[in-house]
Amino acid sequence: MKLVPRSFLRLAATTVALAGVFQFAGAQTYPLRPVRIVVGFAAGATPDITARLMAQWLSERLGQQFIVDNRPGASTNLATEAVVRAPPDGYTLLWVTAPNAINATLYGKLSFDFIRDIAPVAPVVRFPNVILLHPSVPARTVPEFIAYAKANPDKLNMASSGTTDHLSGELFKAMTGIKMVHVPYRGGGAAIFTDLLSGHVQVYFPALAAAIGYIRADKLRALAVTTTKRSEAMPDVPTVNEFLPTYEASSWHGVGLPKATPTAIVEKLNSGVNAALADPVMKARFAELGGMMFGGAPADFEKFIGEETEKWGKVIRSANIKAD
Repeated sequence: MKLVPRSFLRLAATTVALAGVFQFAGAQTYPLRPVRIVVGFAAGATPDITARLMAQWLSERLGQQFIVDNRPGASTNLATEAVVRAPPDGYTLLWVTAPNAINATLYGKLSFDFIRDIAPVAPVVRFPNVILLHPSVPARTVPEFIAYAKANPDKLNMASSGTTDHLSGELFKAMTGIKMVHVPYRGGGAAIFTDLLSGHVQVYFPALAAAIGYIRADKLRALAVTTTKRSEAMPDVPTVNEFLPTYEASSWHGVGLPKATPTAIVEKLNSGVNAALADPVMKARFAELGGMMFGGAPADFEKFIGEETEKWGKVIRSANIKAD
């Protein structure tokens, strides 16, 4: 048996130790230059607004500018690929959103594997969707709506303008056994609200933040929010979960990095994000948008992303949904 010289073993141990020291030192001084947060949505969209709130907070606390870089297109896939291909040095962050978990199944051929190629840093905020009805639908509760839809299969038109609101509706259909006609719209929800107000479509599962004005003006009827907890913005609106146990659907945002980013930098950013979420001013700003604070360790976010990917994968396969 050939013995390994002790000098070589000492050198190897020293190399490993120095690598740990350098990583720690790098995290201590990080960031030394501006940091990009790549967002897969256009300026003014909710993910853009929340990313800018976090960017401002981190800029003020970590001593370098955190700059939002909007890269909309392909349902966030362009933004995700840009971060996957970026150097894993902590200077290119991804504003992770629900479509990242959905796209893993929805798109058959991607140049990256989100779970494999992105390191979760921290979850940030959830946004409930809401079951929204045209006043002509004679239902004021979730059970009444289910009964009416079952008595009138394929008589209701369900609108959607994106993956999250579409899949919120598909999950509801799958769990209740009701049949509605899916009417997809391209672009934002403004056209849908116009058609919903006129009665051309009768059902929509939009983000609560986008619908709240119509609800408060009594122009459209809110049956329930899709998160497991009621929204502080509209506490009198029940959750779907109160009538349909285990139902949950939400838009959510978080922070990710290229997979090989040093652990010490991941942990420093995680600490910064969670500190922001504990800030009363930040809590108030997110609450104004209808958001629910999230937070947690990288491992918590990794588990959550895995669960979301599996859940929406089942819905997509069951409903045979294809990317346009």
